[in-house]
Amino acid sequence: MKSPQELAERLARQWHDADTREQRLLSAEAWPLCLAIGRPSGGQVQGQFERVRRHVEQWRAVAVGRVEWEEVAYRGTAEPIRLPCRWHLAGPSEWVAAIGDSAIRREYQKLARLVAATDPRFHRLLVRRRQLSRERDEAEVMQAAELALLLQPGCAAGAPLRALSLAGIDSKFFERHRSLLVPLLDRRFDGAVSETGLEAFLGALDENDHWLLVADLDGSLLPFAQLRVRDKELLERPLPAGHILVVENERCLHQLPRVKDTVAILGAGLNLAWMAAPWLAERSIAYWGDIDTWGLTMLARARHHQPSLVPLLMSRTEYEHYADAHAVPEPGPAGPMAPTGLSVEEAELYARLLASDKGRLEQEFLHKSAVAPAVENWCAAGRVRARG
Repeated sequence: MKSPQELAERLARQWHDADTREQRLLSAEAWPLCLAIGRPSGGQVQGQFERVRRHVEQWRAVAVGRVEWEEVAYRGTAEPIRLPCRWHLAGPSEWVAAIGDSAIRREYQKLARLVAATDPRFHRLLVRRRQLSRERDEAEVMQAAELALLLQPGCAAGAPLRALSLAGIDSKFFERHRSLLVPLLDRRFDGAVSETGLEAFLGALDENDHWLLVADLDGSLLPFAQLRVRDKELLERPLPAGHILVVENERCLHQLPRVKDTVAILGAGLNLAWMAAPWLAERSIAYWGDIDTWGLTMLARARHHQPSLVPLLMSRTEYEHYADAHAVPEPGPAGPMAPTGLSVEEAELYARLLASDKGRLEQEFLHKSAVAPAVENWCAAGRVRARG
């Protein structure tokens, strides 16, 4: 037989379990909850009658939920004894009241208000990861949830995060609540923000160091075949090449050919604010990324900074050629509509990828025999234009 205190302690342990807390706070199917109290044995009734009496009195004093009672007959007693057998709790508020812990009660009340005031997409995150909101001002958590609904890939357009003015935030909001905003945005964009970094995802000026891989495809332009360069430096210091090839992923370096007067910049991902560098306007620029909605979003962002760039190997032709063998599902599309900055054909491809069960073709799967001619032909066309 279990006392109210024993069951309250069990309920408190369950509150601290993320799976149980999520189920009971967010699913109506978890209720009502029925807890077995247990009956005293015949030996306890005969030899520990005072303990059994106190047990019964404790349960008579319980005012939370509904205690179910039974008449139980024991050998050696003149009449059946009325005993508590089950404790019924109707919902989350009764669960928390039954625990009887003031800290848990305050936390529950705060979570209940946050769930009522925020988008359903964020409820699971807020309930499971209590540390995101527990020590924060409640109004600022709600404000962060509102802000997370307004932010879009590239919306900073090269400005620093502190310059963004949305949802009534102040200039220090991102600094104070980065650890909350990133998981909120990850819920919307399937982890893309953690993968790329907040500044890169929003297209903001990254005031921290972001290192890019620079590769000399000519072989004589740089002191080393490969260098790590900070994106900030690329904003101000030109590279000694007439052709600049921007590649989304570093892993594609082995696919690139040796070509004259060309430097490749790899691994930028969504961090493309450095492409606003004035010296790039004097170069022939190409962009090569994955054929998926995110890759096309990055292409649009790169073209925003350098409108004359040439996209390489990112057309429907390449997608259809490789899709059967290498295309996979895209975990979280960049958005329901093609971003501005794409051509008509590219926007149609974006829609095609959204509608496909396998809307992601990673650039690593394109054969080197296709990549090399595309790069070489782009460089040759650039040289012809320069002579003209």
